[in-house]
Amino acid sequence: MQVLPSKDFIPNLTLHRLIRLWLLSAAGEPSSPLETRISAASDRLRALLAGIQTDAEDFAASLSELAEFSRFSAENRRVLVSFPGFDSAITRALAGSRSRIEALENVIAVLDLVLRENGSSDSGGVERIRRSILDCREDCLAAIAFALENGSAKSKVASVRVLEFLAGDFQSKRWIAETRGLLSQLVKLLYDGTEELNGAVLSLLASVSVTQSAKAELVRSEIVKALSKTLQSGASSSSMAEKCLKMLAVVATCADGRAAMGGDLSCAAAVVERLAKAGKAATEDAVAVLWSLCCLCGNEKVRDEVAKRNGVAVVLLVMQRGCEGHVRSMCVDLIKVLRKIELPLALRLSYDTKTTHIKPC
Repeated sequence: MQVLPSKDFIPNLTLHRLIRLWLLSAAGEPSSPLETRISAASDRLRALLAGIQTDAEDFAASLSELAEFSRFSAENRRVLVSFPGFDSAITRALAGSRSRIEALENVIAVLDLVLRENGSSDSGGVERIRRSILDCREDCLAAIAFALENGSAKSKVASVRVLEFLAGDFQSKRWIAETRGLLSQLVKLLYDGTEELNGAVLSLLASVSVTQSAKAELVRSEIVKALSKTLQSGASSSSMAEKCLKMLAVVATCADGRAAMGGDLSCAAAVVERLAKAGKAATEDAVAVLWSLCCLCGNEKVRDEVAKRNGVAVVLLVMQRGCEGHVRSMCVDLIKVLRKIELPLALRLSYDTKTTHIKPC
């Protein structure tokens, strides 16, 4: 949206709707000239943006009003993303509200609403916001971390979504992962968060885990335990299980992650159980996890646990469903190592009765 050169300028349709939906009553009498109402609307938005960049008494009030404006309609959110000065104003507000949780929650709400509305847009406004925040990343990321620790459940979900938006390239993902205490705080949320929050956290973690140091930090924060617990929960949806398997596959690419999973046999058992009914992408992740533990590491305890869970039958079933070449190759390796295990007679009988319908591959 362009700055109006004068009060006589004829507005575009976007500004027409903005005035009609939100500021009509505040901008003047319905019978006021259209140009006057448009000028008042623009002036009011500029005043709000100026208000959220200061430490004055109207800082919190301006943020609250801006949040209400963002919630009111999708059109309002589309106007904000390209309104002159919005990117710098919202960045300063985010950086400056680190210790004021109510104000901080309003800033994050505005960002979440505006970015979700305009994320797929070709407008340069979205990228300007991202760049502006990352240019001030130390203060802004610290503020978001504060919201994750002290905010409401709704605010935590919004904070995670904003972080995922910011993680648009490799460098920004590194910056986020290296923010002190942020990864451990995100893992903590997995233990008692809602499914919506946990799903958002797992999507973010899978995105920002681009370095070995980030993966090691996640392992130290006991993410394997959290993922295993979620996988074993009967209340977890298939979508949540798929995100857990994807995250386990990411963690399995580092030695610390494989060691942590090898020390938690319930994790391998949960992966086998989910593998039998997983979709294509989740199947690949689950096979990669089992292959890393049983073949790459050669963890005998994990092999025994997988075999006891009818792992050979499950892997054969995956192969018969059809899978990509590299996944099939991992399945073959798994069957080779699992078939070498001597199981007790009772387990062998159980295995035989459950797998007679599977044809040789």
